[in-house]
Amino acid sequence: MVFATPYQTYIPLPFDSGEEHKDLEAVLSMVPIHIVTHASQLPKEFLFPSSKNHLIVGFDCEGVQLCHYGTLCIMQLAFLDAIYLVDVIQGGEKLMKACKPALESSFITKVIHDCKRDSEALYFHFGIKLHNVMDTQIAYSLIEKQRGRRRSSDNPISFIALLAVPNYCGISYIEKNEIRVLLKKDPKFWTYRPLSEMMIQATVDDVRFLPYVHHKIMEKLNEQMLWQLAIRGALHCRCFCVNDKGFLDWPPIPTIPDNIKAKGNALEEEILSVINVPSGRMGLVIGKKGASILSIKNSCNADILIRRDKGPSDKMFIIGPVKQVRMAEAIIKGKIC
Repeated sequence: MVFATPYQTYIPLPFDSGEEHKDLEAVLSMVPIHIVTHASQLPKEFLFPSSKNHLIVGFDCEGVQLCHYGTLCIMQLAFLDAIYLVDVIQGGEKLMKACKPALESSFITKVIHDCKRDSEALYFHFGIKLHNVMDTQIAYSLIEKQRGRRRSSDNPISFIALLAVPNYCGISYIEKNEIRVLLKKDPKFWTYRPLSEMMIQATVDDVRFLPYVHHKIMEKLNEQMLWQLAIRGALHCRCFCVNDKGFLDWPPIPTIPDNIKAKGNALEEEILSVINVPSGRMGLVIGKKGASILSIKNSCNADILIRRDKGPSDKMFIIGPVKQVRMAEAIIKGKIC
């Protein structure tokens, strides 16, 4: 059952009735926006994932200090025919429990721009292990790598900048400064109900382009890069979700597909390493103005992530091919010992 809604928005469709793919302006469709407080308001194919029905869903979350210790307030889901704003404040744990199978399913691709913070909040608040994501920020860096260009991991592309690139969306999406101002004045902004039109529009804008961007990315990446996209998305999802089990309770990391191995590509498995940094030693690794950590990243060709603003501040997370990760580990441990 889906309740009627007075809200609608335009979304771009990934293709046009089997004809040659057209530009964004030619494939806009008006869809309804549903505010969800109960699981019965969500599509059954989302609540009950099936191998017979693979879904592509734009995904994002809003909250207060969204991380391990913050508050998850809204979860946005963008389908081709509707957008659902899952009201976590109103629906609570019962609603999120109903969404858990979909968020952990291999049959539903969650398209998101920078999955780390959202994954951390879902895991620590509701025990949800976000799985099968396509992270558009990671995808963009892999496409640049495929083209022989490399973008520094210290300067990842923003969502707004990605949408502005003609080959992805080519739209001028202007972030609403009013939201930034209100959040600065009152960090609890996303907790207030009912949702205002400004809140609804801002949350919708963050997801309505994602299924289209997914389609454009899939057109660009070769088989090798698609595998790297899948594994890096999985590793980024869990990197801030540190627990005593060492990620053993998470879904398995994608292995190198046989069709890629058969072509003789010299690919190396990629891993996530978590390093505990003793109190007072983090500055030795980072260095003055970040010079030391930048040097390590450049020499090892691995992603090194640190959460200092919203914790944990005593850990470093390294993602990349095994040899590069081990090299980064050795250098970092040498600095903190």
